[in-house]
Amino acid sequence: QVQLVESGGRLVQAGDSLRLSCAASGRTFSSYAMGWFRQAPGKEREFVAAISWSGALKTYADSVKGRFTISRDNAKNTVYLQMNSLKPEDTAVYYCAAGRSIATMTSPWDYWGQGTQVTVSS
Repeated sequence: QVQLVESGGRLVQAGDSLRLSCAASGRTFSSYAMGWFRQAPGKEREFVAAISWSGALKTYADSVKGRFTISRDNAKNTVYLQMNSLKPEDTAVYYCAAGRSIATMTSPWDYWGQGTQVTVSS
């Protein structure tokens, strides 16, 4: 069992940067791939970024490539999402997820956090 708690979301201006964190419980964190998804009002949850258990493999949605960076610290049981050059269309609730392998769909992921709100004003 893995419990995930996101933090770091807040109201920012367009062009600002923000770093989200996701703290995981459990001693098996380092064996899980981790991902970030987001959901805007009235829209489906969409893939943002994911990282393999070792951190060697990372993948991003085209909409955030070059602006967002995913990383993890297995010693701290934490995964991060560094978001730069934020745009109003990045406004959403951001969720972290843990799973056995990287996937861009939501269904393969085993565990989810409760989400953290990011709002980008223009």
